[in-house]
Amino acid sequence: MFKNLKWSIAVPRVLVGFLLFAAGLSGLLHLTPVPSHPGLGDQYLGALSATYLMTLVKAVEVAVGLALLTNRFVPLALVVLAPVSLNILGFHTLIDLGQLPVPVLLMAGHLWLAWSYRAAYAPLLRARTDVTPVASSAALRPASA
Repeated sequence: MFKNLKWSIAVPRVLVGFLLFAAGLSGLLHLTPVPSHPGLGDQYLGALSATYLMTLVKAVEVAVGLALLTNRFVPLALVVLAPVSLNILGFHTLIDLGQLPVPVLLMAGHLWLAWSYRAAYAPLLRARTDVTPVASSAALRPASA
């Protein structure tokens, strides 16, 4: 039973990771033409492309995709991906409904993975926590001879 559960986490992790890595790399290296979006979509993406933001988003997609594909820092990658996923879903829900299935699948995979790694987020969701003091800088200095 637990072996099947591992597959239910690994398959979406690899699929979401591949989608993000491929889309990010394609955007950074301009491997495919930018699709046209009706109405405000082209203006919005044009404004993002004219600044550093689209490059930053594509770099985040590559980094998160790579983290998911290699199964390294997955909870951190999912936290970093959250605003990107929400904006992709928002853009395709409010501005360009024509390509809505891919963002819905991306968000579903993201939410499933976040739920699967929920134990890693438990400390972040506590209302109050105890702070453990860090050793003083004097204790960290090497002893002089």
